[in-house]
Amino acid sequence: MRIVNLIENTEGKEGCIYAHGLSFYIETEKHKIIMDFGPSEDTMANAEKLRIDLSKVDVAVLSHGHYDHSGGIIPFSKINNTAAIYMQRRTTDDYYSLHGEEYRYIGIDKDIENLSQVKFVEGDYTIDDELSLFVIEKRVMAVPFTNKRLKVKRGSEYVQDDFCHEQALVIKADGKTVLLSGCAHNGIVNILQEFKRKYGTWPDAAISGFHLVKKKDYTDEEMKEIVDTAKELKNYKTVFYTCHCTGETAFDVMKEVMGDMLIYVHTGDEIDF
Repeated sequence: MRIVNLIENTEGKEGCIYAHGLSFYIETEKHKIIMDFGPSEDTMANAEKLRIDLSKVDVAVLSHGHYDHSGGIIPFSKINNTAAIYMQRRTTDDYYSLHGEEYRYIGIDKDIENLSQVKFVEGDYTIDDELSLFVIEKRVMAVPFTNKRLKVKRGSEYVQDDFCHEQALVIKADGKTVLLSGCAHNGIVNILQEFKRKYGTWPDAAISGFHLVKKKDYTDEEMKEIVDTAKELKNYKTVFYTCHCTGETAFDVMKEVMGDMLIYVHTGDEIDF
């Protein structure tokens, strides 16, 4: 199994564009997959730089309905109009972020839902014996504190996003089980616990942002949440690869707790299993 980061927030492989967003390319014996698409056509440019032919992708997955993961879908569709793009039905709702007193639209481009290759699913979904999708049905912990400003517009009201549009991809190949999430808005611990409940074991590896980044200083309570999350993850038989919305400050704190169990993935980095 080969997994390559196509774009994320930090500088990595020379010549690749880095930006606020996330995308991974995955190769297995049966499939060529793209998981999330980054914020723009820059993802396609990076794939070309990395000598990855996205026209050969046969399965695509959108983890949730935010622009920084979906902005590359339209550019992708121009070079590949046959790969099924799996997304949850509620992915096309109107998602916003609250900045002070201003609501900023952070949802997907509405033209995406009209693409013929989009395949809407509701809840868990099995693609084949190698690939499956699952959603969170039960949380054992609160969602990350950084989610408080994320809203969905219902009629004329902005209400708290419940992240029913978020899904994770599970890949079983080459004797390994790998879990890929986007931002883990539902909480990385909740996602791992849901995986354990549905699949009966822990994944060998989990690749995901943890949505813990913050532009302002962390409060003591927020820092404790980061440390407690790391302590919980350390109990699992899983190696964690993180990036994007985890943030470098939170990563450094978690790394102190988790050691070799936590690895940062930069733009263009490759993970081999």
